[in-house]
Amino acid sequence: MKIAVIGLGAMGIEMATWLATTFDVVGYDVSEERMDLARERDVRSADSPSGACTDADVTLVAVRNRAQLDDLLYGERGIIDVLREGSALILTSTIGIAAVEEVAAQLSQHGIRFVDAPVSGGPVRAGKGDLLVTVGAYEADYDFARPVLDAMASTLVLVGKAPGKGQAMKTVNQLLCGVHIAAGAEALALAGKLGLDQEMALSALMSGAAESFMLGDRGPRAIQAFRGEEAEVKSRLDIFVKDMGIVTDAAKAAGIAVPVAAAAEQEYLMGLARGQGAMDDSSVIRVISPDALP
Repeated sequence: MKIAVIGLGAMGIEMATWLATTFDVVGYDVSEERMDLARERDVRSADSPSGACTDADVTLVAVRNRAQLDDLLYGERGIIDVLREGSALILTSTIGIAAVEEVAAQLSQHGIRFVDAPVSGGPVRAGKGDLLVTVGAYEADYDFARPVLDAMASTLVLVGKAPGKGQAMKTVNQLLCGVHIAAGAEALALAGKLGLDQEMALSALMSGAAESFMLGDRGPRAIQAFRGEEAEVKSRLDIFVKDMGIVTDAAKAAGIAVPVAAAAEQEYLMGLARGQGAMDDSSVIRVISPDALP
């Protein structure tokens, strides 16, 4: 089975590297730096997205948003004309329910299977095939893509038998993740302002009922950001601007209030306004405490 991986960012490069241990993988990214990294990891690369996708059984897409997906499919170097009829496109990105339903309908007109499979777990777990993958897909399409999905995931859940249901589940997931990051930042900023050793406070919190994956993962980088240091970027802040916007839009469409998620969204938007969009999302702590240590 030949797999094209389009988008070799923090998650894409790890998924490509892991899948290449089992499948014939060809990767592509617009960044030459990311292409160099793929080659260093012995992942074959192509000089264009269409070159990567030609004759692929599965095209795995890890782009940032709907605009990038549309450009990949229909832009100047779009892949729509080289995707083989009967092949599958697996979308691992979070772009929203309605967007996925529209794209799935468009691809079906070309005989392309669509698997709505947003992933969660972060780059480290992606590099071990240890992701949570929540899938919305027609049953036959899910079965076709199952070998790749199984390789990516330690937890694979078919949440609905139509594209869009994976996005719905990821929207719920991102509500919690976005709130947890923002709440963790507030807690660690408060610890610093109260004169506590933040590493000690983080260790104590991770030993009790307040423990969460996001606190443990983002906490050390949030402490760096609080101190004015530049933390490694593992997940950009502007991704959560997008994702929390998807959360609040979905809630409005469903007629449900999500005041905690809305408050967290505002913190990410404030970070974006402060020029922190390309920084790690843990840098939201600077919004809460812009003057850092007292």
